[in-house]
Amino acid sequence: MNGSSILMIYTGGTIGMKQDPLDQTLKPFDFGQIQEEVPEIRKYAMKIDSFTFDPLIDSSDVDPTMWQALATLIRDNYDRYDGFVVLHGTDTMSYSASALSFMLDNLSKPVVFTGSQLPIGMPRTDGKENLISAVEIAAAKDPEGHALVPEVCIFFDSKLLRGNRSTKVSSEDFMAFRSPNYPSLAEAGISIKYNTGAILKPESWTDPLRVNTSLDTRVSILKIHPGITPKVMRHIMCGDETRAVILETYGSGNAPSGQWFMDIVREASASGKVLLNVTQCMSGTVNMDIYATGKNLKRAGVVSGLDITTESALGKLFYLMGKSKDNAWVKTHLEDNLKGEISK
Repeated sequence: MNGSSILMIYTGGTIGMKQDPLDQTLKPFDFGQIQEEVPEIRKYAMKIDSFTFDPLIDSSDVDPTMWQALATLIRDNYDRYDGFVVLHGTDTMSYSASALSFMLDNLSKPVVFTGSQLPIGMPRTDGKENLISAVEIAAAKDPEGHALVPEVCIFFDSKLLRGNRSTKVSSEDFMAFRSPNYPSLAEAGISIKYNTGAILKPESWTDPLRVNTSLDTRVSILKIHPGITPKVMRHIMCGDETRAVILETYGSGNAPSGQWFMDIVREASASGKVLLNVTQCMSGTVNMDIYATGKNLKRAGVVSGLDITTESALGKLFYLMGKSKDNAWVKTHLEDNLKGEISK
């Protein structure tokens, strides 16, 4: 780890805030002085440079243009650093980590997202531990000099999660994220224990990084619920500006069996829309071969999202639709496990 170089990228969020001693308001601190704020990282004897987005981006304001800027920044600095730590607000961190996992092809270095529930300047902050461990993970290498975790991931409250398997589960607990359908990539205790069998490795360690910044964001999310009306459903499913719809269904992929409901699904499918079935449940998978309602959706042309998260489904659709205008091609590749986002 000694001699490693890390680029720390501050996009915004709670972790980078300190309380002003005069007016007691929270204000961002200078990440160029990170070793003064978190002196513990000096012990790693590594080079840590920082880059701060200007303007800073509140997590709730994150959009695909920010992902494009972040991916481009990593590409432009890829050969200069051994790993990247992205400091990000928690509200949309899973969306950003999921999107980046698809946008970065041939990734052979860690891109570790982290943040905090309390500002780093507060006495009980979780920010220091999250930041210190994220830096250590981003710099960690095996005996051959390869990164131990060459993935886009999230470190939070002692656990390292695959980015496109994560979801935010709490706005108050330090354990803010979970990976309900995939094991942790590492756990930090007295030492950091890596789950090497769960970590993705690149097909080639020498292939150059390829960045995909062409994203098509014409995706809507429809959460199925009791009392949903035909007017609302048709507006979301069949709108001219919608190319794909993520259907958040019940249980293993079930939805209402009423004639009007299935008529709208068939109408959207017949018009060429990409329809992806994702379960509302925290864990589990979509299986449209079990119950009649799931079978009806499958016959209507709805694609199974298996155990993908909604955050990952959104990033995957943006990425695939950005690569091709052919919706049939997009549907075919939705069921491919591209970056470890589904279990197959």
